[in-house]
Amino acid sequence: MRKLTIILIVLFLGINLITKADEGMWIPLLLEKLNIEDMQEKGFKLSAEDVYSVNKACINDGIVIFGRGCTGELVSDQGLLLTNFHCGRGDIQKLSSIENDYLTNGFWAMSKQEEIPSPGLTVKFLKSIEDVTEKVIKNVTNELSEEERQLIISLNIEEIENEARKETNYISSVKPFFYGNQYYLFLYEEYKDVRLVGNPPSSIGNFGGDTDNWTWPRHTGDFSIFRVYADKDNKPAEYAPDNVPYQPKKVLSISTKGVKEGDFTWVMGYPGSTYQFLTSDAIKTIQYISNPNNINLRGKRLDIIRRYEENNDTIRLKYAAKKYRISNSWKRWKGEVLGLKRLNTVEKKLKKEAAFKAWAEQNQKDEYIEVIDHLSSVYHELEKYSIARDYWRESIRATEVIYFVSKFNNLISMINEGVGSEEVDKEKQHLESEIIKFFKDYVVEIDRDVFKEIIPLYFRDVNEEFQPKIEDLEFHNIEGFGNNLFANSIFVKEQELSNLLKNLNKDNVNQLVNDPVYSFYNKFAQIYYNEVKPKYDSLNHVTKRLYRIYVRGLQEMYPEKVFYPDANSTMRVAYGNVAGYEPYDAVKYNYYTTLDGVIAKVNPDIYDYDVPDKLKELYKDKDFGEYQVDGTVPVCFIATNHTTGGNSGSPVFDAEGNLIGLNFDRAWNGIMSDLEFDPTQSRNITLDIRYLLFIVDKYAGAHHLIDEMNIIK
Repeated sequence: MRKLTIILIVLFLGINLITKADEGMWIPLLLEKLNIEDMQEKGFKLSAEDVYSVNKACINDGIVIFGRGCTGELVSDQGLLLTNFHCGRGDIQKLSSIENDYLTNGFWAMSKQEEIPSPGLTVKFLKSIEDVTEKVIKNVTNELSEEERQLIISLNIEEIENEARKETNYISSVKPFFYGNQYYLFLYEEYKDVRLVGNPPSSIGNFGGDTDNWTWPRHTGDFSIFRVYADKDNKPAEYAPDNVPYQPKKVLSISTKGVKEGDFTWVMGYPGSTYQFLTSDAIKTIQYISNPNNINLRGKRLDIIRRYEENNDTIRLKYAAKKYRISNSWKRWKGEVLGLKRLNTVEKKLKKEAAFKAWAEQNQKDEYIEVIDHLSSVYHELEKYSIARDYWRESIRATEVIYFVSKFNNLISMINEGVGSEEVDKEKQHLESEIIKFFKDYVVEIDRDVFKEIIPLYFRDVNEEFQPKIEDLEFHNIEGFGNNLFANSIFVKEQELSNLLKNLNKDNVNQLVNDPVYSFYNKFAQIYYNEVKPKYDSLNHVTKRLYRIYVRGLQEMYPEKVFYPDANSTMRVAYGNVAGYEPYDAVKYNYYTTLDGVIAKVNPDIYDYDVPDKLKELYKDKDFGEYQVDGTVPVCFIATNHTTGGNSGSPVFDAEGNLIGLNFDRAWNGIMSDLEFDPTQSRNITLDIRYLLFIVDKYAGAHHLIDEMNIIK
């Protein structure tokens, strides 16, 4: 009877795993082998080679890694690129000033001469993917220790990457999949001259702001437009006035035919991280410890920023990108906790782990029998280090000036070690630019209040062994301590710091070392880098080894299941269907929103719901041009595609491979999809391409940009 019960449990769980609809982030190289039949049965009209190919132009050639982690797509033969407003936000802010506030007011270049170079912004094109598993694990045997195994793998990866760079001059990167059970080599070509072409005002590009973030319905025109430039031979080049628009190998076509319920859609882009294989102990840590702590700490920072920016446009501009970065994860963490609780993820994981262990015992798979127990033991030991790490990141380094002073570590070490003057001068030049960048968007009063609010929480919640001794720090008088710290630090005085930096040498370097803010930071840094981080990294290294075994075991346990690897910022394809959903009892959400919903939300007293007068006029006059549908303009739609961070800006395609929108968010009830995908609730939110074209054409009057695009009506 016991054996029969085990078999039934395993079969039940196996069916559950295999039949999940629309879940998965698939490697383009493997579409022909793993997915194409399923995609075509669901409505896909193309071949795998139309999506990804090294032999001919394909859709992959029109998609890029935008900046440091978003996705973008090429929509003209003159290098015109679309991505999200929130992806371009940081660069738009850097190019803005009080006099030319492009972030708040929008920007539209009416000619290429008006396009603005964005220093430091790059895009990367994926040139090829290659399975290099056998090369990476060459000379790896079961007799090796884990340290020996990793050393050999690291050396093999270095050799593979170096050889690839030598032959192509591309950026080469070998990434592990399934926790190191497979490895793939990715080659990229990077273009470094990228210029701002246009963006709507934040009241369109960020309409709904923090209030609507991670929710549905949405009414956000979340897009920005850039252009990629190249040298006269169409090759990558640093910015130069005589560079010319890049001519892409593939230009994506745009369809304005629209979508309806049930339509096949697919997304191609660079999802950042997912964690589908985590065990119950890891989920417990996230649900009950890490996320609640981080939510509390970020929430306090947001409250302070909101208090200062109220009725202060200067502060609102300075802190726009910072506030978005803080609030984005803050709200996601809240949604994750609710989703994990709703799905009973911990309980489900425990059942799956019991079934796995029973299968391993019955089949005498000694390698797998104890792996769950080993993981549980490691997570128990990891807990206090994990808490200390979270508070280091979200309490100590979350104070802006403390993070800022850490940038001076290298220079201080160089001077104390007697490094040559040429290298020291280069580092000084780098720090001078960091000073300018820091103070451009810094308000000392906000930072001081954040410090006084969140530093005491470190001492309340972090294990005492990780607490430095701070003289004069009495928490009943944190007000006075914080005031004195900031009042006496050179790191909050731009001109004094800049002057000292220019003349910094071995004789006066202690002015930085002994500065009260630097000294405060250094006490925590010594503990974190000597006691917390090494142990945290070591234990996490152990979990990765154990997950490698666990995942390999799952693949043996379910030989008929097609597993997809967790996201790791490499190119993936996700596919599903346009679909509304029912988040709560007696509540049903439609699959699309319209401009009617934008106008219905208008409230000048709420910053997130302010709308430009011109958009109101266009609506009042019903001046929608060719973008109108049933007397309004479509704004956003949702589908069941599996996406995550990094998919921001990803092109969303119809069955024929035409661009129908830009992915920009996920719906609240499905936020936990990084950990557990729920086909009934997990929805990706897409900006309808027709709203983008409407804003560019009718609102901005930038029809010349429309003329560049290949639009299918």
